[in-house]
Amino acid sequence: MSRYLPAEWALPAIDKFNADFFTSGRLMIQECASCGHLQHPPEEACGECQSMEFKGREASGSGTIYSYIIPHHAPSPILADRVPYVIALVSLDDYPQIRVIGNVLNADPDKVAIGQKVRVTFEKVDDPHSEAELLLPQWELV
Repeated sequence: MSRYLPAEWALPAIDKFNADFFTSGRLMIQECASCGHLQHPPEEACGECQSMEFKGREASGSGTIYSYIIPHHAPSPILADRVPYVIALVSLDDYPQIRVIGNVLNADPDKVAIGQKVRVTFEKVDDPHSEAELLLPQWELV
């Protein structure tokens, strides 16, 4: 898959808290090893008990569009060729309290709506600043 956003667009900085999410090729949610609280985006401390020990919990990768935006004016000149595009906030089917943001690929922006079903897809991106292969979670309409 070619990169959805231009090569000049910033990539996430990978650390021990978010590496599973951005490199595993699976939709991984951060789970507190102490209390079991699930949270996203990955943080350095649990939002419930403040523990700093985590494990990953794999989500099914299916969800529902909770909200979305369609930029019609590029926020940066390097995105001028991409507008309009869809950025969605997706409520996961198996963990509805968890919402994950990402681009909706291969969809006519006029056909996207709240409540539509989506599934995760992973965009392979070469990052010259990281040894890890990035597999960015994105969404496709079901």
